[in-house]
Amino acid sequence: MNGVRVQLNLLVAATTSLVLLAFLVPIGLLLRSSAEQRAVATASTQAQAAAALVALGQTPHLATGPAEARLTVFYADGRRAGAAASPSQSVELARRGQAFTARADGGIEVLVPVQGLEAGTAVVRAFAPDELLHQGVLRAWGALAGLGVALFALSLVFADRMGRRLVRSVTALAATADHLAAGDLDARVVPSDTPELRRVGLELNRLAARIQQLLQAERQEVADLAHRLRTPITALRLDVDSVHDPHDQARLVTDVDALVRGVDEVIRTARRPMREGAHARADLVAIVRHRTDFWSALAEDSGRSLALDLPTAPIPVRVSPHDLSAALDALLENVFSHTPDGTGLRVTVGPTVAGGGTVAVEDAGPGFAATMASGRADGSTGLGLDIARRTAQAAGGSMRKDTSPLGGALVELTFPAP
Repeated sequence: MNGVRVQLNLLVAATTSLVLLAFLVPIGLLLRSSAEQRAVATASTQAQAAAALVALGQTPHLATGPAEARLTVFYADGRRAGAAASPSQSVELARRGQAFTARADGGIEVLVPVQGLEAGTAVVRAFAPDELLHQGVLRAWGALAGLGVALFALSLVFADRMGRRLVRSVTALAATADHLAAGDLDARVVPSDTPELRRVGLELNRLAARIQQLLQAERQEVADLAHRLRTPITALRLDVDSVHDPHDQARLVTDVDALVRGVDEVIRTARRPMREGAHARADLVAIVRHRTDFWSALAEDSGRSLALDLPTAPIPVRVSPHDLSAALDALLENVFSHTPDGTGLRVTVGPTVAGGGTVAVEDAGPGFAATMASGRADGSTGLGLDIARRTAQAAGGSMRKDTSPLGGALVELTFPAP
């Protein structure tokens, strides 16, 4: 979300820069022009005052200070008074009796003729140099630049605060969506003050509530259906008890027990309060070690050897601990249920090249081929393998069945990295 804030700040910075340039540049040029006009007006006033004194036959005060125009009086007999200057074509033109302002090298000169003197027409020249014309302009430009920088910084502060507020609201929406994706259907977002984001937040909350209702209804329907199956199963068990042939009765009892286990598994799955989503995570090594410790007691009672091959480093995989434990229990239960006592088994865990890990459960029993050839006379329904396969596929992995080097069946589950 920081990218949104950066883009918003860049947009505001570009817009503010254009606005400031559009206003400050003309203002700066206007200040320069005003300073020139003020200096020329001051020089004209000084020249007019000096011309009035010359017309009365008096000698004017010809100031030469840095803040004043430089005055020079050119008399008709060639005499000069005031600041040193050479008579130019503008001076000769002014002797004709016309006052005017002209651009000269290094500044502007104001020429005022004085007529009616005995010696002839005199010319008063007031020269305003460039430093006088532009006096105070740099200071004014500096003040404008400081004002522009202050306004630019203030706009960025407001833009960042606005972007932070916007990003905070969007981040809250994304966090709620992540919680929902992870399986937390109770997650809700606090609606934002922004109307558009508020509407999105309310719709997201409504969607989460609807999903929760649908899942609860689905789990309840599946659980009710599984419970309704118990009545015919009970009747079937009573019918099996009435079978007189001991061999047939034992076979039917095994089939009914397998059916009961399947129904119980459906009920347990339907009653699960939460399904982990896209952010599920578990340590494959730790889960396998924990579940094999649980089954090791039964292996010892049935005379089975249980070998365990685990790496020392943890292997994180994208599956919930509950689902991974259930899948591993289903594979181990298959081995214990469908192989004779004393049959050895081995559990192997290893990493994959693309990340994630694999867990393989293999035994020294008759294998899949013998089970299929016997018409599944052992009562196996394949439910354990189906649970393991669905768990791996739901996590983005896969299941592989093969013949084990031990001589029996091998089932390998592959899980991707979180």
